Amino acid sequence: MDVDVPGTVLKRERARDAVLELIESRSPGDAIPSERALCALLGVSRPTVRSAIDELVAAGLLVREHGRGMFVAPAKITQELVSADLTLTVPRAAGTWSSRLLEFTTHQAGARVGRKLRMSPAEDILYVARLRLVDGAPMAIEHLHIRAALAPGLSAQELENGDLYEHLRDTHGVHVHEAVQAIEPTVVTRAEARFLDVPELSPALLFERLTSDTAGRPVEYVHSLYRGDRYRIVSRLTLGPAAAAAAAVVPADGDGHHPGIPPGDFAHGDAITSSTRGDIQSGD
Repeated sequence: MDVDVPGTVLKRERARDAVLELIESRSPGDAIPSERALCALLGVSRPTVRSAIDELVAAGLLVREHGRGMFVAPAKITQELVSADLTLTVPRAAGTWSSRLLEFTTHQAGARVGRKLRMSPAEDILYVARLRLVDGAPMAIEHLHIRAALAPGLSAQELENGDLYEHLRDTHGVHVHEAVQAIEPTVVTRAEARFLDVPELSPALLFERLTSDTAGRPVEYVHSLYRGDRYRIVSRLTLGPAAAAAAAVVPADGDGHHPGIPPGDFAHGDAITSSTRGDIQSGD
């Protein structure tokens, strides 16, 4: 499959979302339709369906059993790193970050993304796929889903060169306030490996984030894949009274990059709080 053909990234993304919708509507151990049945159901090619399924198998959401089919994987164990009453400011990751757009289009939200953004599946979202680079080297692939009504007139050039949250605030009066983000290990598919310049099945970190404004309205749903050989998360755990003092410290340096969050986003006084830090590992 040629990942450079226009629309390929979006087709694979929508196939992935459709299969995720099937997974989320079933219980662990339940079967899902065969690849052939999914091709007919989704109206896409076999390689597109297989690529989406490979990604979900690698992510631990589906299990293939030879001669039997595909089944919903057992539920994952979730461990929260931050207590409900304590947050720590996220230091910035190193390096000079830039972006290269892979896709930029508008389409209907669909069931899964619509549910996450609390909007009708028939409403439009702005879908953006972009390659994130550090000092010119590919580091991550980001898939952004933004309420189209919140950013009318947003151009591909603005998104590639500017700050999305600054645009929403200054142009449309939308103030981003909070983000809930999950991180888990995975491996890259063949198509992702080509973009990231790593071998297929290389380790990676999967970030999934839902961003809301000051009114609690979901603004943006993002899932991103970061290279595991160059990126890591470090937790800072503090016990006792010193934790309160640590939570009040905000880094003075306004440059850099939050893990999973594009540079500049949540800037201009909107602090990000968590107990994780993103570090870029220097290459060998």
